[in-house]
Amino acid sequence: MRIGLISDTHIPEARYELWPQVFEAFRGVDAILHAGDIHDLVVLDQLHDIAPIWAARGNGEDGSGGRPIQPDHPRLREAWVLEFEGLRIGLTHDVPIPEYPPHLTLERAMMRYFRRTDLDVLIYGDTHVEAIDTIGGTLCVNPGSPTYPHNLDTQLGTIGFLEISGGRAEATIWQLAEDGIVPFDWSKSRRPW
Repeated sequence: MRIGLISDTHIPEARYELWPQVFEAFRGVDAILHAGDIHDLVVLDQLHDIAPIWAARGNGEDGSGGRPIQPDHPRLREAWVLEFEGLRIGLTHDVPIPEYPPHLTLERAMMRYFRRTDLDVLIYGDTHVEAIDTIGGTLCVNPGSPTYPHNLDTQLGTIGFLEISGGRAEATIWQLAEDGIVPFDWSKSRRPW
């Protein structure tokens, strides 16, 4: 099973619509998970034309920065717990990674958003910085932002994929390029921690 991962699209704030490379890259995936800050919910309908989609409500959908509050949408919640091929996958917008114990921990966030701590995979966004970490046995993936990578001006950013096979999940991050996508060069990542 192959799942497309995306977050922090900021449409139409970043640009009028998503880069066409995103739609092309996601063709053929089994599902798409959007980790919030969508802004214009038409993006969910466009991505749903490619594959079933689930999305987390980000602060941008709740009016932060003076943005309009987005209405309810059947594919949008604060958090989801989904099961794909026997794996429990959590999806939300903002979680404390890196952790800052004792108050900001992944375990506390999982209890707040999911009311459980036994997730196999957690997909999140908010930082606009791509990341793949394993914390306490949970694979944590932030696909970054396809439009505002690292909170910079509008430019080609990143998306991710989650491959599930044999009860195991593996995540990859991909850089959008003029003619498609290329594997992300981790030496260029400027993670703040």
